[in-house]
Amino acid sequence: MTDTRSVKNKTVFMSGGSRGIGLAIALRAARDGANVVIAAKTDTPHPKLPGTIHTAVSEIEAAGGQGLAVLCDIREEAQVAAAVEQAVSRFGGIDICVNNASAIALTGTLDTEMKRYDLMNQVNARGTFLVSKLCLPHLLNADNPHILNLSPPLDMSAKWFKNHVAYSMAKYGMSLCTLGMAAEFEEQGVAVNSLWPLTAIDTAAVRNVLGGDALASISRSPEIVADAAHAVLTRPARQCTGQFLIDELVLMEEGVTDFAPYAPAGTGRLAADFFVPDWVFEKVSTKVMRGAFG
Repeated sequence: MTDTRSVKNKTVFMSGGSRGIGLAIALRAARDGANVVIAAKTDTPHPKLPGTIHTAVSEIEAAGGQGLAVLCDIREEAQVAAAVEQAVSRFGGIDICVNNASAIALTGTLDTEMKRYDLMNQVNARGTFLVSKLCLPHLLNADNPHILNLSPPLDMSAKWFKNHVAYSMAKYGMSLCTLGMAAEFEEQGVAVNSLWPLTAIDTAAVRNVLGGDALASISRSPEIVADAAHAVLTRPARQCTGQFLIDELVLMEEGVTDFAPYAPAGTGRLAADFFVPDWVFEKVSTKVMRGAFG
């Protein structure tokens, strides 16, 4: 994708981002010369997961950006407030807020412990609301302010709830933030959108929680979401808000026709992600296996 649009010198406040999709979005911004704040919990190496806030910042700076690592649990209001204050103190403001942090447990009602229910709803729905709320006073002073939530389209089909209602409630809570805040701040010019992948993405969650190497082998790389996010975040905020976007459709609008670089070599069909509405599959050329999630 050739694109002259840039987030150079913009400040991105990212929840999570030590690894996976969040880190890929951060590195795409860094290649433009952006400032990226990684506000996440992983301060020391995890025995099963790659990356920390410090390794993320090292990668951001190696890619050409400026980074700031902030130890932050987005369930704690005081910690988020302190992280936002550090970001503004270091970089002078916040132009973009990316709500990437998420918790997942694909359990049915009887098998979902309330502490896990609370975790998912506190991180996903409440965390998105809180991070957005505390970034907004600074976004309102930015030239082209964006909030981007890594959350699904609001497709209210029972199939997306029946096997993991607690998780679906938490993820849809993020999307309800998009729906409401986009309308609330439209006149002030703050764009609020959701972005979601068409296919499964090869992340630690896929390998460790959802399907292991078998699912990873039919999943795309996080860079497809990062490229789509970059496209959204460089659009005029007043012309792009309140949308529930799918990565491949975003890139198709940008003129991308070859999606093979995002897929594993030799891949035939890819696994469709959770929450992708039926109408989306009519618009894409990718061969996907639907029903891998539900």
